[in-house]
Amino acid sequence: MSVLKKFIREKPAVIPYCSAVIVAAGSSTRMGCDKIMAELGGETVIERTIKVFEDAPCIREIVLVARQDSIAAMAELCKSRGFGKVTKVICGGATRAQSSLAGVCEVNPKAKLIAIHDGARPLVTEAVIERTALAAAEKRAAAPAVKSADTIKLVDDKGMVTSTVDRDKAVLIQTPQIFSSDFIKAALTRAAEKDMVLTDDCAAAEAIGMNVFTVEGDAENIKLTTPLDMLVAEKILADRGEKR
Repeated sequence: MSVLKKFIREKPAVIPYCSAVIVAAGSSTRMGCDKIMAELGGETVIERTIKVFEDAPCIREIVLVARQDSIAAMAELCKSRGFGKVTKVICGGATRAQSSLAGVCEVNPKAKLIAIHDGARPLVTEAVIERTALAAAEKRAAAPAVKSADTIKLVDDKGMVTSTVDRDKAVLIQTPQIFSSDFIKAALTRAAEKDMVLTDDCAAAEAIGMNVFTVEGDAENIKLTTPLDMLVAEKILADRGEKR
């Protein structure tokens, strides 16, 4: 291999300025308690989530979106933990789309990419963040995904099965979902204006005709929704060698 070819092959890909919006403004209804502030392996869930993005080299800043009644506590937590990338702690909206929009509107104007992540996914890894950012830098929109182990059925309003989804083409989408900043701001603005009910931010991008590409996710990158999820997360941490 020539020196030139070796240089081309080993030259690292460049990720442009990427801001992260961590959305932690939910009601935690199914958990039965404030899951964001729940303890997980000796730290709160939101501390663990922020820490991964704080340590990820491709993330330049973090905007934290919280409930109105928790803004002061979140700001104090970030200060006490020395999370230097957290530039703002802001109030979220009534819906996921509104909270995401509030966050993306507050990122640094330098941001070419914006990563939007669930505050209740504390087990995400730097590797997943970087993979997704690299894909977004090339494709404009990317999200981590894992294959579904279960058969997926579509049902009607009465619960009757109407069709079976081809499992080879079905994936479970995770976060962070990373987008070109201009595109996701436009997509979320439109979603908010039309009061669209969205379960993730990719749906807003898809609604304006934006192609979203997937990268390899991580089965351990679970979203904490129910008490059972907390038990699974504790086991994952134990398997990683962290204290319970």
